[in-house]
Amino acid sequence: MTTVTCFTTMKSPVGNLLLTSDGVSLTGLFPESHQDVPPRTPAWKRDDRWFCGVRDQLVAYFQGKLTRFEVPLLPEGTLFQQKVWTALRGISCGTTWTYGELAKRLGSPQSSRAVGLATGRNPISVIIPCHRLIGADGSLTGYAGGLAMKRWLLEHELTRFGVRAVPGLFAVPPTPSNGRVALA
Repeated sequence: MTTVTCFTTMKSPVGNLLLTSDGVSLTGLFPESHQDVPPRTPAWKRDDRWFCGVRDQLVAYFQGKLTRFEVPLLPEGTLFQQKVWTALRGISCGTTWTYGELAKRLGSPQSSRAVGLATGRNPISVIIPCHRLIGADGSLTGYAGGLAMKRWLLEHELTRFGVRAVPGLFAVPPTPSNGRVALA
């Protein structure tokens, strides 16, 4: 039996977004710049109505009026990925944590690299806010939607909602040697 994937698209300040659902929960939110946008198959069915509430919340977020999403989510991933994604939802809007800080909060202080890999596989960008993770020195690091999108989301939240002070944030210049880009 083939499972039907419902989908819609919407425009946003960070580009076009693809939203997917199993008809009960949101299963994906992918910017067009995302490195792992799933290919559409004949089992996909456009259903703009199902996504009205999700779209309304995303619009409110992008307008700076919403800090917490109330959307049923069903991201597909390993048990560790699920733990990371759940923890990410605990990072308040306008706040950043380091990968190492999240690893410590998960009880695995040596797993910051695994946390980074799990965030890179996050299928529900923005709502599961992996963009709120930064390098230990305050620099931006990889983001499946691209560093420009990560920068935009962080600047949006910093401007609209404030931020907890993170040593080095905004202060670390981009350097070709480490491949990281800092907010400027």
